[in-house]
Amino acid sequence: MRGLPSIGSAALIVLVLGAVAYSSFSGSGAPGPRSEASGTARVVRVVDGDTVILSGLGSSRIVGVDTPETVKPDTPVQCFGPRASAFSKHVLGAAGHIRYRVALEPVDAYGRTLVYLWLPDGRFFNAMLVGRGLARPLPFPPNTRYAPLLARLAERAARRGRGLWGRC
Repeated sequence: MRGLPSIGSAALIVLVLGAVAYSSFSGSGAPGPRSEASGTARVVRVVDGDTVILSGLGSSRIVGVDTPETVKPDTPVQCFGPRASAFSKHVLGAAGHIRYRVALEPVDAYGRTLVYLWLPDGRFFNAMLVGRGLARPLPFPPNTRYAPLLARLAERAARRGRGLWGRC
């Protein structure tokens, strides 16, 4: 090729490998979860009330809700945290496979996929947590698709003194 400086084959290989490595670490390599993708997944493990490991998605945060802490480092176990965690472990563990929808903003600051979950019988799990007083609504724009529903369920749970809205 005329007019182009000569690059040795070793230097060319280094440049190509560097470009491949950069694309892998810069996020343009393997695709992550797609916004609003949906499907079914097997519940591999329930970490706590609002965090699960799902086959094909990995660590996933149940979006739109916030359960009391039980496993966060440097944070004491919070009131109703163990009950919320036990409820999620019992219900999601028994479900085996669940339906999910990835949120509009698909990943949180910790790299977890943000998901809405439905049980095999069609019940909306995120709403179940709030309705039973085991979670507070956590609207975090742009992931507010079900925020009005979750707010109504929290108001109802508070009026009835359920879970978090009752005594610890």
